[in-house]
Amino acid sequence: MSFGAHEELQLLALLLALGALLALAPALRLPVPVLLVSGGVVLGFVPGLPRIALPPEIVLVAFLPPLLYSAAFFTSLRDLRANLRPISLLAVGLVGVTMTGVAAVAHAWLGLSWPAAFTLGAIVSPTDALAVTEIAGRVVMPRRIVAILEGESLVNDGTALVLYKAAVGTAVGSGFSLLHVGAHLVLNVIGGIAIGLAVGFVVRQVRRRIEDPPIEVALAVLTGYLAYLPASALGVSGVLAAVTVGVYMGWYTPELTNVETRLSGNAFWEILTFLVNALLFVLVGLQLRPIVHALSGSRDYVADAVLICAAVIVIRIVWVPMFTYVPRYLSRSIRERDPYPPWQAPVVISWSGIRGGVSLAAALALPSGFPDRDLIVFVTFCVIVATLIGQGMTLPSLIRAVRLPEDDGGAGREDAKARIKAAEAAMARLEELVDEGAVLPDSAERLRGAYGFRMNRFRARLDGDDDGEIEERSVRYQRARRELLDAERGAVVQLRNAGLINDEVMNRVQRDIDLEASRLDVSPG
Repeated sequence: MSFGAHEELQLLALLLALGALLALAPALRLPVPVLLVSGGVVLGFVPGLPRIALPPEIVLVAFLPPLLYSAAFFTSLRDLRANLRPISLLAVGLVGVTMTGVAAVAHAWLGLSWPAAFTLGAIVSPTDALAVTEIAGRVVMPRRIVAILEGESLVNDGTALVLYKAAVGTAVGSGFSLLHVGAHLVLNVIGGIAIGLAVGFVVRQVRRRIEDPPIEVALAVLTGYLAYLPASALGVSGVLAAVTVGVYMGWYTPELTNVETRLSGNAFWEILTFLVNALLFVLVGLQLRPIVHALSGSRDYVADAVLICAAVIVIRIVWVPMFTYVPRYLSRSIRERDPYPPWQAPVVISWSGIRGGVSLAAALALPSGFPDRDLIVFVTFCVIVATLIGQGMTLPSLIRAVRLPEDDGGAGREDAKARIKAAEAAMARLEELVDEGAVLPDSAERLRGAYGFRMNRFRARLDGDDDGEIEERSVRYQRARRELLDAERGAVVQLRNAGLINDEVMNRVQRDIDLEASRLDVSPG
């Protein structure tokens, strides 16, 4: 397939627009998904630009597996276990209640048949893992709230897609059975987790025998697909399979990789997820134009969309506080194990029900003859825009308005504890090396001083009894160290510019300098 000059210019215009949106994001201080979806909507109506139809399989197969794998890989398994009850109430209970509530509104006010109404409810019930992670990372929230939101968004897709398949089957005439749906849901969850674990075990054994950073990073990218595709082919949850293998590999990867692979992998995943998210959210925004053109008649589709958006938002606002406080009120054991949270926590979680690409993909995947398909697709898009832009943009203001209590400092204490333990292990090993005669006395003394200062510094952070002297000394040292590293870097570039060294040497030396700079707490400038 070849492009003519006109098509190439259209593609160039889209790429320039995408680049402009990315460049504007830091200046406007908006979450990237919000800016990109808004930009995509505007671009979709620019005269002369091509209409871009987003095939649902592109989202479900091309985009989701690596992004879900990446999100799960960097998710704390300990946090998932610790928050299993609230995550389950949101990822299973709230999905079912949202589907039922939206179905009731759609049947009563939009005139949809019950099967079509339940289909719409299932489509808009799951939150979006990609959008939630992106927006949660840009606002200051306690770690537990972030863990609950990310855990919910990683799990609820599987629940919603099972209910979606059951509703679609009923609408096209294959019938509905509560027992069948319940059994399918259990099989979907168990099957997806089992395939994810099996693929993770195999990949782990393969990667144990490989020590080549590019190959290992490439295998990591493929791992999400290796779990998602067979699970989907077998009719179980590909989403849960990709999430499971991500959590599994996140737990075992530290023992499989060396420093080169970890540095390369972390940098690669950060760039990949950002670029794919950027493309995905722009494509979601571009879908509005073909959706609007598909609608016809005098019906007030905007009013229909407003009703469903209100239902989706209100149901979550009611559900979250209710199941935050009622179980604790009824059960003493829950209260003792997990005391009442501050009222601000359920308020923030209630306002964080952001929808995204999975909902749109499910709507677009409806058969062409499905009842009220165009209306369902349009309403779904409006729910995505209302939650992503409306709630996503106002979430920081809400957090400031309710004065959400700051984190309890657990992450900082754990960081200090880990660094103290690492320094203690290094000191113990140093003494062994001294006894073996492998380290000279003057070298040992310098190392003892460096590690001793490091332990004192982080013990002061951990205990909270520092008068600021140790930290101030550390900051001054690091500022001086950064100035020296900048001088080193400038000298190396001058050697390259003068033709005394080639670019390969410059890049190798710069990399070593950059690694040293990356250990400093003090930011440049």
